[in-house]
Amino acid sequence: MAINFDIFSRFSKSFSNDDIIFSEFEKGDTFYLIQTGQVKLVKIAGNIEKIIDVLQPSDMFGEMAILENSPRTATALAVGEVTLLEFNRQNFNILMQGNPQIALELLKTFAKRIYDQKRRLAILTMHDPQAKIASVFLLLAETNPNDAESDRREFFMDIEDLAHWAGLSVSKTRDALSNFINQRIVESTGDKIIVKNINLMTRFIPLHKRP
Repeated sequence: MAINFDIFSRFSKSFSNDDIIFSEFEKGDTFYLIQTGQVKLVKIAGNIEKIIDVLQPSDMFGEMAILENSPRTATALAVGEVTLLEFNRQNFNILMQGNPQIALELLKTFAKRIYDQKRRLAILTMHDPQAKIASVFLLLAETNPNDAESDRREFFMDIEDLAHWAGLSVSKTRDALSNFINQRIVESTGDKIIVKNINLMTRFIPLHKRP
């Protein structure tokens, strides 16, 4: 996506390597579009930093602050020298009117976020732990599509991450995941969960609950 950043230069902010752009759990009312550099989204568990994503120029992040009044779900850190465009609810309209191309990309992103939120809510209403876990894998596979033609998917997450996504206790999550492992559908290495064939996950979800 070719974006003309110049017309939004007044919203520009610069960060140095490892600067915190925002922190997990803090209240947010701004979102960002990367001009130059990279931004790392992480979650901190104890002294362990878990990388969720590394964003590139033209990527947007923090946009859920525009859609809903909720705390940040991750910490955003600058990777090297970074320049961002910062938008809040007030100047959001300026962005939308000033560059229809960005507006279209934002609307697509917002629609996807709303869809994902509805999917997550549907997961939380399920009663069967295996159905919850299978639904989480399918949702994450859609969010991060595989460029290869293989149906194999690798998710860089541990039991606690999976439990958070599924809305289950760690013990119930471990039991449900063990069932998948015993059926040779899933492998786990501690910090990575491998689904050998993502399409098989639909078998564990009731028909009326499938996306």
